[in-house]
Amino acid sequence: MRSFTSFALMGTLGSAMAQNMSVCDKYTTALLKDNNSTNQYTLLTLLVNTVVIGNYTTNPAPKNAVAGILAEGTYEGEEVNLLPYFDGTLLSSNRGGSSGVSVNFLDDGGAEPLKKNMPSNGKSSAQYKLLTHLYQFFGKLLGCSTYGTGDFPRYSGHDMASAHMFMDLDPSELGYFIQQVGLAATSFGVSTEDVTAVAGALNKLFGHKCSPATQVIPEQGKTLNSICQNAKCPLDPMPTCAAYPSNGTVKEPMTMSKNGTATMPATGMPSPTTSAGPQFSGGVDRVGAGLGAAVGALAFAIAL
Repeated sequence: MRSFTSFALMGTLGSAMAQNMSVCDKYTTALLKDNNSTNQYTLLTLLVNTVVIGNYTTNPAPKNAVAGILAEGTYEGEEVNLLPYFDGTLLSSNRGGSSGVSVNFLDDGGAEPLKKNMPSNGKSSAQYKLLTHLYQFFGKLLGCSTYGTGDFPRYSGHDMASAHMFMDLDPSELGYFIQQVGLAATSFGVSTEDVTAVAGALNKLFGHKCSPATQVIPEQGKTLNSICQNAKCPLDPMPTCAAYPSNGTVKEPMTMSKNGTATMPATGMPSPTTSAGPQFSGGVDRVGAGLGAAVGALAFAIAL
């Protein structure tokens, strides 16, 4: 019956939490008053940009600290650094080939345009594509009533599994990302109750290895959605590994060296080289598992 539960999730993720409104509509009204497509897209911009770079707004003033996913941190005692997935250090992006490639998703201003409630300086960059896909994807999952109308375009990216197939994300990396999403949401006043209401269902949908195909974006039909594909990730209760490339086995991405060649150290782990892209640092506060649990698993999806 899990497949039914996951399918039903997409209809209930933004379901009535209060006043018969979706999460998106509820907090658009609370923060921005007029519940229209422009304001809903603005709400998603505020949320996603904070997830990426941490607190940057003064109005509304943040209710708690958020470091952002580009800052190094720890999750359950494990050190986490997600920046190499975004700045081109790792050959982890799927561009249709048999292996990952290096893509700098911070190629159009880095953090500066995000601080101005923008995705990037221009509209033709990898950064623009990444951020706008995130706004759109989260908008659908959080039940924005104007999604696909007016100023709120539909999601036009790839499915989750193909977007992440060369990343080899482990539970600590995914957990840290999820943690930052939970903190970003509560920093804007989203209640713990509203965050936890969607957390468990999202974790089932995106946080298990070899999950069966499920409809997330209606226009795409049923798609594969596993984001956590590392050997350490929990196996889905109803695994369909044969549906995934290499039966759901993912190799660790190689590192792009400064001279433009791919390197893999003898340990089999990517070497900690750093690209010339923007650098971010900062601490991170821990949120409870219930608050962070999988609200943002989808967002690496941004891909691509």
